[in-house]
Amino acid sequence: MDERSCYIFLNLLSLGYRTALKLKTEFGSLSEAVSADKQALLAVHGIRKNSAESIVSKRGMPLVEKELELADKSGFTVLTVGDEEYPQPLKNIDSPPLVLYINGTLTDQDASAIAIVGTRKPTSYGKTVAFNAGYDLAAQGVTVVSGLATGLDTEAHRGALKAEGRTLAVLGSGLLRLYPRENEKLARKIIGQGAVISEFPLETEPFRSNFPIRNRVISGLSSGTIVVEAAAKSGSLITAGFAAEQGRTVFAVPGNIDQPTSSGANRLINQGAVLYESVEDVFRELPYLRRKKNVTAEHATDMKKSDVPLSSEEKKVVTLLSKKPLHIDELTEASDFNAPQLSVLLLTLEMKKVVAQLPGKYYTLSQNLVTLELT
Repeated sequence: MDERSCYIFLNLLSLGYRTALKLKTEFGSLSEAVSADKQALLAVHGIRKNSAESIVSKRGMPLVEKELELADKSGFTVLTVGDEEYPQPLKNIDSPPLVLYINGTLTDQDASAIAIVGTRKPTSYGKTVAFNAGYDLAAQGVTVVSGLATGLDTEAHRGALKAEGRTLAVLGSGLLRLYPRENEKLARKIIGQGAVISEFPLETEPFRSNFPIRNRVISGLSSGTIVVEAAAKSGSLITAGFAAEQGRTVFAVPGNIDQPTSSGANRLINQGAVLYESVEDVFRELPYLRRKKNVTAEHATDMKKSDVPLSSEEKKVVTLLSKKPLHIDELTEASDFNAPQLSVLLLTLEMKKVVAQLPGKYYTLSQNLVTLELT
C-alpha cells in the first residue's frame, strides 16, 4: 500500500493525524507501519490495542479501492494531507484531517478565507449581519467558509453566492450523506462557486459527535472566524475556540443583551475577541488579506422597482437601512424627517414588505430583499 493509500486507509479506520504521525515516525513510512505485525504496532507509544487490531485485520480488504471508486463515480476529488494540493492553512493546524473529500473546486484564492458561523435559530438581525458579512467579504475576493447548517451558516453562504464570490461548506457527514437535507439546493449552488468539503468517509452519517470535529476544519481553512450569534453553549463557540488555538483571529458581533443567542458572542468580546461591525474590521486586523474592490452589501438589496415602487422619501429610509438595523431614534437623527413623518414612512414600508420591525423599535430591511432565493 503506497503512502497516499495509507492515509485514506487510516482515515477509513477513524484513526487521526497524530496516530499517523506516530506510526510514520516509528516506522519511517506509513507503508511500513501498515504492513507491520500487531506486536510491532503495539510497541509504538500511544497506539491502542483496538487500533493495532483494526489495522492488521482490515489491511487485506479492498477498503481504499472501493472508496476511491465511489469518489470517482461521484465526481469527487480526494486529497490527502501528503498531497501538494492540500490547503496549506489547514495543513498548518495541530491535527489536520488525513483526507479531504471535495465536491467542487479549491483555488489559490481560498488561501484568503474567513469563516462565518452562528446559531441555527437566529434573529432577523443575525440573519442580516451574516448575509451582509458573507456578501461583503466575497465581493472583495475573500472566500467565505461555513458549515452549511440552517440559520446563520446558510445566510453566510447565501451572501457570498449573491456577491458571485467563493464559498466553502464543511460537513459533519460524508459527501454522500449531505446534511441538512433541506440545504441540498444551497449545496449545489456552493459547488458551482466553491466546494462542499468533508473529512469523513463518503457514506458517513451525520452523527452528533462529528460536528465538533468538523468545526476545527472550518476555522483551520480560515484566517479568522466571525461569530455572529451564539448561545452560551454552542458549536459556534467551539469553532471560535479552535480558531484561537490555531492562532487565528476571532471576531464577534455584539448583540442584544436580552437575546439568549447574543450571550456567547458578547462573552467572546469580553474575553478579547475583535468586535465586528463591518468588513473593515476584518481588513484592519488582517491587512494581508487580498482585497479585490470596495463593495458592500447595500448592493445586494434586490429590489425591482417594477415590483416594489418606492417614493423618493421611502428610498431615503431604505438607503439608511441598507447597512445595518437601526433604532427609530437613530433613523430620526440620520434622516431629514421628524418622528411622525418617519413613523408613517416606516409603516408604509412595512406594508410593502420592504422593511421589518425588530424588538425594541429597531428596523431592518426585510429578509426577502437581503437574502438569495434559491429556486
